[in-house]
Amino acid sequence: MAGGEHGANGLHEEARALEEGGRLGGDQARCENSEQDGGSKSSSNLPMFSVQFVQKLIAEMFGTFLLIFAGCAAVAVNKRTGGTVTFPGICITWGLAVMVMVYSVGHISGAHLNPAVSFAFATCGRFPWKQVPAYAAAQVAGSAAASLTLRVLFGNAPEHFFGTVPAGSEVQSLVMEFIITFYLMFVVSGVATDNRAIGELAGLAVGATVLLNVLFAGPISGASMNPARTVGPANLLGRYTAVWVYIAGPVAGAVAGAWAYNLIRFTDKPLREITKTASFIRSARRS
Repeated sequence: MAGGEHGANGLHEEARALEEGGRLGGDQARCENSEQDGGSKSSSNLPMFSVQFVQKLIAEMFGTFLLIFAGCAAVAVNKRTGGTVTFPGICITWGLAVMVMVYSVGHISGAHLNPAVSFAFATCGRFPWKQVPAYAAAQVAGSAAASLTLRVLFGNAPEHFFGTVPAGSEVQSLVMEFIITFYLMFVVSGVATDNRAIGELAGLAVGATVLLNVLFAGPISGASMNPARTVGPANLLGRYTAVWVYIAGPVAGAVAGAWAYNLIRFTDKPLREITKTASFIRSARRS
């Protein structure tokens, strides 16, 4: 009788331990999923202007500064020195700059480095809307600071302009910016928000996508893919030619790319379960 009571107590204690372990494991899984979802859940819990949120903004500003400085410096130096960097060298510089910044600040702020990316994540419910303006302001500030630094170093000569302007028609550049930003955001959504992807390769995949886009789109539109990349140099150098192209194209392309990946994001739920309690869009966001 005593032995039976002891065995029952042991089973109860073991069951409680397993239950607590399951809760802890579930909490850990939820934390990992929230990080894979672009940090939307953890970010939404942060109060505005908390220390953590300010750290995220600083990371976005520094990351965008270093990205724009490296990429635009390659353009400026190539023009100033008669093509020593070469066009493939410029493409590689942009790709490497994106890659190292993703690995440097991705675990802090998500390494958006691009207002279009922040906006697209928000439309999919993977980033809080209330933080989009602050992120965009930090990104544009970083781009402006990089542009100011390059202007001090290389001057304001038109032949050394490192911004983006259409090589052909504005419509041609608009379509090109839409497509390459769609391509970029589709890859970002796949490697950064899907917990089945190999997260360690996110920086390499995103950097390679940027390199590829610049390689074929650079001679046509300048391959901005980022409103901050265009607005920063335009404001500092006073050249606003077709700036709207580099705002409308990347923003529309990023939103379309994010939603396109959401449409193919795997779910094991049957259609009747998806449509029974909520709309398809809301279920797709949770999948």
